[in-house]
Amino acid sequence: MGDLPFTAEIDWMLRSKNRARKDHFNLDRLQKSLPAARAAVEPIAKSAAPGKKVLFFATLHYWIEQSAYLGLALAGLGHKVTLLTLPYSEWHKQKDNFTQRQRILHTQDALSTLAPLIEHASLLDLKPVSALPEKLQADVKEISLWDAQYTLMREEVDMNDAEDRALYDLRIERNTFAAKAALEYLQAKKPDVVLIPNGLILEMGIVFRVARYLGIDAVTYEFNDQREQIWLAQNSSIMQQETDYLVDARCGLPVTDEMFERVADLENARRGARVWGKSKRLWQYISSQGAAETRKMLNLDDRPVVMLAANVLGDSLTLGRDIFASSMTEWITRTVQYFAKRNDVQLVIRVHPGEKLVPQAKSMGIVVREALAELPSHIHVIGALDNINTYDLIEIADVGLAYTTTVGLETAMNGRPVISCGQTHYRGRGITLDPNTWDEYYSVLEKVLNDIPSRQLSEKQIEFAWNYAYRFFFEYPRPFPWRLMNFWDDLEVWPLEKVLSEEGLAQFKDTFGFLVGEPFTWK
Repeated sequence: MGDLPFTAEIDWMLRSKNRARKDHFNLDRLQKSLPAARAAVEPIAKSAAPGKKVLFFATLHYWIEQSAYLGLALAGLGHKVTLLTLPYSEWHKQKDNFTQRQRILHTQDALSTLAPLIEHASLLDLKPVSALPEKLQADVKEISLWDAQYTLMREEVDMNDAEDRALYDLRIERNTFAAKAALEYLQAKKPDVVLIPNGLILEMGIVFRVARYLGIDAVTYEFNDQREQIWLAQNSSIMQQETDYLVDARCGLPVTDEMFERVADLENARRGARVWGKSKRLWQYISSQGAAETRKMLNLDDRPVVMLAANVLGDSLTLGRDIFASSMTEWITRTVQYFAKRNDVQLVIRVHPGEKLVPQAKSMGIVVREALAELPSHIHVIGALDNINTYDLIEIADVGLAYTTTVGLETAMNGRPVISCGQTHYRGRGITLDPNTWDEYYSVLEKVLNDIPSRQLSEKQIEFAWNYAYRFFFEYPRPFPWRLMNFWDDLEVWPLEKVLSEEGLAQFKDTFGFLVGEPFTWK
């Protein structure tokens, strides 16, 4: 029936529109809330000075819910907003045409109240161009591979495996369509700026690449663990965490005692397995037990300790961050094989505690055991659920190895030499050792391990590490009323009329400006 004209539309009008939705893609709550939200914004928008022409892309029901309210806030500030949606939930599964067409109708109904403040269009209704330029074809292949890794929660995508190949081919098909449709639409629409969540994976990554291919400014955003904060990036994916602009503008300024104490308070909360600020997240599941007790628990002796801090596989913060290794898996594999022959030092591998939250991800502990048939006594693997605190390991480590985890920065803050092996935001700042090839990596390892004391960071480097940490933790995030998680709870605290009031704009107006491409500034 999904291939027959008007079947989905007739069924929608006669039966499905007024039924309770059992589909995972459900915007009923949004639909009920929008009339009052639009009514609150309309008088404010009428008196606002004309702003920019903003194209806002969102997919998945939770991003669409938030984008509707963010779009209204931007409209209230005078911007002409078009909300382009992709109404699906199963990016990794083929969905029948009948269901997909009804999702388009459901989204149109839910968002119809936004007019005339916001124009709405569905990506699936757009006419695609006939062919893609080679650059965008390459982008589609790269992002489709990342999509498969993100979905499978492992870096190995086996094109000879039927399930892996089917997933990759599905992502190629969907991303190709999205690229063709976005290319046609953006060329016709000619927005001043494109606003996109994430901007790295799925169709969100594709729309970002198309905008940049056309030379259109694109702003991407995501959320950290703190409520009332947002991460922003202009003309790059926020998931790449490019912080050059932050370093250039802020890291030349001194660190005051108050700033130092604030960073120390955050670090102590993590060390103590306590939540901090407006977060509910625990970065550690067990409080610090002290360096001596940790050494005893791991049966460590007087030989130097090298700590390897792993990331969670499949996290979009790790995708596309490879430098000399083809993957984090390869880096860990070759690293433990190297240290298996170096019994003059002790290697401690800290599996990321975040693996607890994604049990379907391939554990880095498994990667280690696949790399070595038998684990030598001088190599220790700390599992995600083991009763060891990472910050105790930082304290006892003589050398740190990191891919993209922030533990590398925190180890440098402790004065220890850190070898940075993935494209992370603190790499290249003068506080890490940064090999670019396998030969350089092994050479740096040899030099550091042969004379660890001479590789300790200087006071100036440690001071810069703390300075950078302050900027990254407290100035890189910007004030924002509605985090994606707990969006509806945040909306009760910050309804639109309050956000657009004098009180709300005092906190959030600059962020709304950054979201539409205004240059970053700091108060």
